Amino acid sequence: MKHLNTQSQFASPDEFYEQLIDAHRDLSLEQSHAMNAALVLLLSNHIGDLDVVAEALAKARATVQPSR
Repeated sequence: MKHLNTQSQFASPDEFYEQLIDAHRDLSLEQSHAMNAALVLLLSNHIGDLDVVAEALAKARATVQPSR
């Protein structure tokens, strides 16, 4: 079973961050959320390993507090 690699794989992490921010520029909040959802689906499909995607979902979920 593969495991989620959380170490940076980018030669230039700042360049990735700039591209991500640029992709959201001039989008409404709703459009930004829709773009994020599409990006998650595209990258999850690219990963293609349900165990790795499940691990990523759990780790991402753990970074936020559920609203009550």
